[in-house]
Amino acid sequence: MSVKPLFSLLLPVFLLTACGEVEDTRPGTPVAHRQAAFRAILKSFEPMGIQLREERYVAETFRQHAEKLAQLKDAPWEYFGAETQYPPSKSTDRLWQEPEAFAAERDQFVRAVEDLQLAAQNAPEEAKQAVETLRAAYAPVEASCRSCHKRYRR
Repeated sequence: MSVKPLFSLLLPVFLLTACGEVEDTRPGTPVAHRQAAFRAILKSFEPMGIQLREERYVAETFRQHAEKLAQLKDAPWEYFGAETQYPPSKSTDRLWQEPEAFAAERDQFVRAVEDLQLAAQNAPEEAKQAVETLRAAYAPVEASCRSCHKRYRR
């Protein structure tokens, strides 16, 4: 095989490799830790949403996800700092320009998660009533995520 066809075959592979997400190589990898914490939060949060949207509520599973979410609610915040505004961060400059507003968003999220956890612990036994109650507690957490992403995420 000549060099030209071989090069033609390997070039796309190298280009696709270069298109991957940027790796966090800073000391302590704060952006990578922050992103991992948010992924863990999502892994607890989204299954609850699926149960509520599809009306496939399983009380014990929902409670377990709510407990895990409550355990994780504080995990990402320590990894935010002005020195973490570099790729692969998806945060906007606005986050660093509005630290008080960002802190308020964070506090709102934490309170909403605590309320959801309490609602899951005290949900009615009857599935239809539980789904209605839990939707009301789930919505503020979802709204908090959406609000923060809208304001502070690219």
